[in-house]
Amino acid sequence: MPNRLETYRVQAFNTAKLSENKMHDDTVAKRFGFSGGLVPGVDVLAYMMHMPVAKWGRAFLERGLIDARFVKPVYDGETAEVTAEETNGVLSIEVKSRGQLCATGIASLPSAAPSVSIADYKAVAAVAERMPVNAASYELGKWLGTVPRDWAGEAGKEYLADVRESDPIYAREGLAHPGLLQRVMNRVLVDNAILGPWIHVGSTMQLLSAAKAGDEITARARVTGNYDKKGHRFVELDALVVANGKTPLAHCQHVAITQPREQAAA
Repeated sequence: MPNRLETYRVQAFNTAKLSENKMHDDTVAKRFGFSGGLVPGVDVLAYMMHMPVAKWGRAFLERGLIDARFVKPVYDGETAEVTAEETNGVLSIEVKSRGQLCATGIASLPSAAPSVSIADYKAVAAVAERMPVNAASYELGKWLGTVPRDWAGEAGKEYLADVRESDPIYAREGLAHPGLLQRVMNRVLVDNAILGPWIHVGSTMQLLSAAKAGDEITARARVTGNYDKKGHRFVELDALVVANGKTPLAHCQHVAITQPREQAAA
């Protein structure tokens, strides 16, 4: 029989109101049919990850698998209700807000982290000078890097506060929240081109090792998709997220609409 976990409720917070991506700005987002600025998908994914970490603890941070798709926006200040139901060792996760289904996902705990060779992922630097996004920015097969980032000390605490995460495991064990790895995945796009408003629509993340607070994190990404669909331009990435230039933290697939079509506000 399915086992339903205790519902997790979060007062959503738009961490990106002042970011370069104006899809998180109320006025601009309305041009694309939304009622306000979007809470970043990577932060909605962080809300979702509360459930498997509550279920499996540190083991999930070391080898857990999560796949998420974002179907409707979550807005600043609204309650995001995260539910999870376990069937045969798999958590089916949903995020609802304002009575609408906003995100879906599944999470599981493999018996061991898969073996991934860091040598299979080419280390390149982010571009020296970002240019407005064009056909060459995310060419199929192109390798992309990121500017190194860390969230040591207060920055790590601030991140946990931003995503409303109260699980004591991160402070108690000196670990970084895996949502930070997703932020680095977003930077693959942002560090290599100047984008207009854009939307993160889905991610698959196989964790390979628990990230530690203060790790310097980079991504080694290859463009695996670049196509038009329903008037949107999509880009897909396959990447290894790495700590301190040597430790694989996660194997990720990341999907984003880099050039969304505009439409009248709903």
